[in-house]
Amino acid sequence: MTWLVTIGILATVIIFDLAIAVLRRNKVTSLGEAAFWTTFYIGTAIVFGALLPHWSGENGQKEFFAGWLTEYALSVDNIFVFIILLTHLKVQKERQQLVLLLGIMLTIAIRGLLIPLGAALISRFSSIFFVFGAFLIYTAYSLAKENEDDEFKEGRVVSTLKARGMSIFSIALIALGLTNLVFSLDSIPAIFGLTKDPYIVTTANVFALMGLRQLYFLLEGLLSRLIFLSKGLSFILAFIGIKMIMEAFHGIGIDDIAAIHIPDVSLEISLGVIVATLIITTVASLTATRKDGTAIL
Repeated sequence: MTWLVTIGILATVIIFDLAIAVLRRNKVTSLGEAAFWTTFYIGTAIVFGALLPHWSGENGQKEFFAGWLTEYALSVDNIFVFIILLTHLKVQKERQQLVLLLGIMLTIAIRGLLIPLGAALISRFSSIFFVFGAFLIYTAYSLAKENEDDEFKEGRVVSTLKARGMSIFSIALIALGLTNLVFSLDSIPAIFGLTKDPYIVTTANVFALMGLRQLYFLLEGLLSRLIFLSKGLSFILAFIGIKMIMEAFHGIGIDDIAAIHIPDVSLEISLGVIVATLIITTVASLTATRKDGTAIL
């Protein structure tokens, strides 16, 4: 019953958002409108998390907030890639609304397929956490090594699609779809490192994705200022990856290695590390850059 009510409410909100995007498909989203809806969706996630103990327990609440914050941070990084893609493809501002919402709905669909798969793997093979953990650590390393020259690599693919006569709108959707698939491969293992509850995993993902269309227009001007975002995300992913590997050792009955006890990382510590990293990353980025995105010497 809880699943049905939750899915029904979330589906209603998503359909409402789709209707707004369709009705306003030929209008540019203002900064004030983007700020209002971004605040609204963040507020709904916080209210949901605050009420969660009534049907999921206090531990479920902590898992939700840890998962939602992690997924939201990864979604912000996703948004910056969207900005680069749509700017490179020269998609009209008026058309970006619909492209973004369709891309976000595609993300929800992809994660809707990957979440049950991840849950099934975890329930049958506890050692899968070794694979997930190693993958997150590798992703963290890739993010840490990332530089501005590697931000856009789809030029050859885009040129091929253009040569075949595809519209910019269709190319943008394909590009966003491929990007969403890559990001989903990172985000699903990341949240399973914080909770194994499919309900929490699903709701944290959906709440993190809702309102990203409006967040896109709000963050567009901040693209050049959050210069340390990738570094902060790489630290979070590495932390979760190491946590998953430690849990994997416990799962196969190994609690000590070379007489050193493998610690259990509590959810409170995980939540604290995630929040502190995001705050430090944001403050450091804004402090190190001017409003025009240039570095402060």
